[in-house]
Amino acid sequence: MKLKNVLIVVKDIEKSRRFYKDLFGLDVVVDNDGNMILTEGLVLQDEKIWKKFLNKDILKNSNSCELYFEEQDIEAFTQKLEKLYPSINYVNRLMTHSWGQKVIRFYDFDGNLIEVGTPMEEK
Repeated sequence: MKLKNVLIVVKDIEKSRRFYKDLFGLDVVVDNDGNMILTEGLVLQDEKIWKKFLNKDILKNSNSCELYFEEQDIEAFTQKLEKLYPSINYVNRLMTHSWGQKVIRFYDFDGNLIEVGTPMEEK
């Protein structure tokens, strides 16, 4: 068995598509009217569809999971983020952990937590 996709719920699927394209270069692989699969396995699903399936409210900014991306040139990424989305809601701006990894954390428009960090060396 293998994990195929990670799905996040969004209010405005087109706005979210542009956001993930602008910042991470993700392209649309499949667009099924409210379910959009992007490259790297990220799926955007319209909030109305998700609520209908679950019959429960969406917990924005739940802080129970995050999308994690790695970027070698994190300073350039940070500048791009600040330029394209100046009103983005940060958890923390660019910082360096005690082990040397640089990271930035912020929320997308729908409260999905995103972390971008410099690559970690595998041992």
